[in-house]
Amino acid sequence: MMSPTRLAGMLIPAMAFLSCLRPESWEPCVQVVPNITYKCTELNLNKIPNNIPPSTKKLDLSFNPLRHLGNHSFSNFPELQELDLSRCEIETIENDTYQGLNHLSILILTGNPIQKFSTEVFSGLSSLQTLVAVETNLQSLEDLSIEYLKNLKVLNVAHNLIRSFKLPEYFSNMTNLEYLDLSNNEIKVIYHSDLQVLHQMPLLNLSLDLSLNPLSFIQPGAFNEIKLHELTLRSNFDSTDVMKTCIQGLAGLKIHHLVLGEFKNERNLESFDKYLLEGLCNVTIEKFRIAFFDEFSEDITDLSNCLANVSTISLVHLFLKRPRYLPKNLRWQRLEMVNCEFEEFPKWELDSLKEFVFTANKGVSTFTEMKLESLEFLDLSRNDLSFKGCCSYTDLGTTRLKHLDLSFNDIITMSSNFLGLEQLEYLDFQHSTLKQSSDFSVFLSLRNLRYLDISYTHTQVVFKGIFDGLVSLQVLKMAGNSFQNNFLPNIFKDLTNLTILDLSKCQLEGVSQTAFGSLPKLQLINMSHNNLLSLDTLPYEPLPSLQILDCSFNRIVASTEQVRQHFPSNLVSLNLTRNDFACVCEHQNFLQWVKDHRKLLVKVEEMVCTKPLDMQDMPLLSFRNATCQRSKTIITVSVFTVLMVSLVAVLVYKFYFHLMLLAGCKKYSRGESTYDAFVIYSSQDEDWVRNELVKNLEEGVPPFQLCLHYRDFIPGVAIAANIIQEGFHKSRKVIVVVSRHFIQSRWCIFEYEIAQTWQFLSSRAGIIFIVLQKVEKSLLRQQVELYRLLSRNTYLEWEDSVLGRHIFWRRLRKALLDGKPWSPEETADAENNHEMVTSAW
Repeated sequence: MMSPTRLAGMLIPAMAFLSCLRPESWEPCVQVVPNITYKCTELNLNKIPNNIPPSTKKLDLSFNPLRHLGNHSFSNFPELQELDLSRCEIETIENDTYQGLNHLSILILTGNPIQKFSTEVFSGLSSLQTLVAVETNLQSLEDLSIEYLKNLKVLNVAHNLIRSFKLPEYFSNMTNLEYLDLSNNEIKVIYHSDLQVLHQMPLLNLSLDLSLNPLSFIQPGAFNEIKLHELTLRSNFDSTDVMKTCIQGLAGLKIHHLVLGEFKNERNLESFDKYLLEGLCNVTIEKFRIAFFDEFSEDITDLSNCLANVSTISLVHLFLKRPRYLPKNLRWQRLEMVNCEFEEFPKWELDSLKEFVFTANKGVSTFTEMKLESLEFLDLSRNDLSFKGCCSYTDLGTTRLKHLDLSFNDIITMSSNFLGLEQLEYLDFQHSTLKQSSDFSVFLSLRNLRYLDISYTHTQVVFKGIFDGLVSLQVLKMAGNSFQNNFLPNIFKDLTNLTILDLSKCQLEGVSQTAFGSLPKLQLINMSHNNLLSLDTLPYEPLPSLQILDCSFNRIVASTEQVRQHFPSNLVSLNLTRNDFACVCEHQNFLQWVKDHRKLLVKVEEMVCTKPLDMQDMPLLSFRNATCQRSKTIITVSVFTVLMVSLVAVLVYKFYFHLMLLAGCKKYSRGESTYDAFVIYSSQDEDWVRNELVKNLEEGVPPFQLCLHYRDFIPGVAIAANIIQEGFHKSRKVIVVVSRHFIQSRWCIFEYEIAQTWQFLSSRAGIIFIVLQKVEKSLLRQQVELYRLLSRNTYLEWEDSVLGRHIFWRRLRKALLDGKPWSPEETADAENNHEMVTSAW
């Protein structure tokens, strides 16, 4: 055992060495993209790691207690493009901290309690385009020295302590600035002087977000002659009077997009006064959006007073309930109404309207006809609407429509084939219930349609011409539907321009080999989440442009080598994950093929075995062919033994009654027969057997004893056993009564086949054929052996005439006397007392 003194002497230097190691030298960062992207979040770092390669372009150091950034802190990363320093407890940033980062375009400083921004803190960031300084204790835009950032496009200083909207002079140098976020600060008043920079140097593409500032006053004329791209004022006002005054202060503003209203979870004003927007008559607006007022004026015409010349109106969550009249002279080109709680579908006639978005209005249940003759874009999605008839010009009131979205609605009955809507290019029905869509060529007239989505529409494709006419279609999505017999036929014959096809979740079990034969431009097929049992590549062979094939989440076990040879040559991505692969020697060629085509297969490491149980969840790549070679001989012998046993069992089962007959022949071969003849006949011919055959043979002279199943079979014994033991074994001969009923009876044919075997096994056996009635040769040929025997041998034919009966009974008795112990004198007397004649066919 090592002495305590010696052990301490070894541990102390080791502990000293470990204490000198810096945390950043332990390589704690996650390498997202090798040599490019590194994530070092929440690692308790207090210094910048020095073991990250200089080629790094994206570095995330958020949630580390860095606290202080000295000059040239990031000089080791000259290629850095994105730097995230969120929540790093940074209090001070020295000048020239970012020197050398000439390629940095995004810098995020969110959530740092920075005490002061030095005058040259951002020097060296000549390529910076986005600066995020949210929650940094910033009190004024003048405290942020960013005059060096001439390429800056986005400045986000939301959630700070800024009280003044005054834009510093350096903004005149930032000609590329596009977005300034001042939301959630403490700005209360906006004066004309605050916007002096914009009056001197207009920034035409600038968007301002002043939401969540407690605005109380905007000086009239402050925005006069100023041009902005977008201005957002949401949850800014404590009362409707303040809102009205501030909107009046926007007079003279020229703006592309003005956004007013509240936030969903930030409501200062619940109601909307129709006089609030009067001040907008002095504002030039291209697009207007107002959102989240629970008590909005029911008369939408209030919006048209000062907004008649606006091109786009967007109304979100306003509870409009009942739509009212709109004047026809409005110049609106796009109208959006989202979640406005309408109780009925609006019936407006706006000649100028080209785009109409009416979505998520759950109060409306029934679609009514529209009349918007200039309409080109119509979105009626997510309304739970029902359509009694769809779709034609008379339903939608326009012939110019190019975009139609009816997704996420209720029942849509397809009663028309888009008559008058031939210009449609985009059509979406997903998650609505389509009726009669597979009854006729619904889309026949849509020769310009490029995009069609009928996913999850409860459509069962029965009619193969469902997509006839779609000669320009490029994207077809029909996931979640079904096909007749779960089989995909060729229903795409007109879709010669199709590039994307989604057939996922369609319960498919098989695909026709000609299903995709007319799709030369098809590049992507999604066959995932179906019930395909094998990887059949023959259907995809005629697709020269196919690049992506997704067969994941099926029940594929394997595929044959012959089938795999038909893969399209341009295929670059094949997804076979989540299938029921059998890792058995029978499929070793397929398993080897998987290993050889790793680059082609998506997530090949996730392809696992499901069978056998001892290899379940094992990766296919782990399968070894050597185990198959060692057991090949054992398997061969086992298979051969099983086959032989099976063959013997099948033969015994098939010839069981013949073996019984053979055993009986040996048993009764030397004994005397109980009956002269066993009669085989159809139950439908029983009257003739009883009244003619039995009466003439058993009551005649000499008398013959017949074996008849209804009389002589032993009760409680199987029919087949009675036939063999009581019929054949105890009879000298067999009488076969041939008729139409006989040929059509399975039991009669069975008895006849046993009779043939009995005749072959017994040297003294004989079969006497009686043709009871004329049988067509076509019917007789159904029993080949019987037909041959009757053609080659003499038989008796029953004729119901005096002469015919005489000859018949004479010949039959003579045949039965053959082998019967009977004196010649008795035979002669018997022949003179009965009428028997012979006849031949």
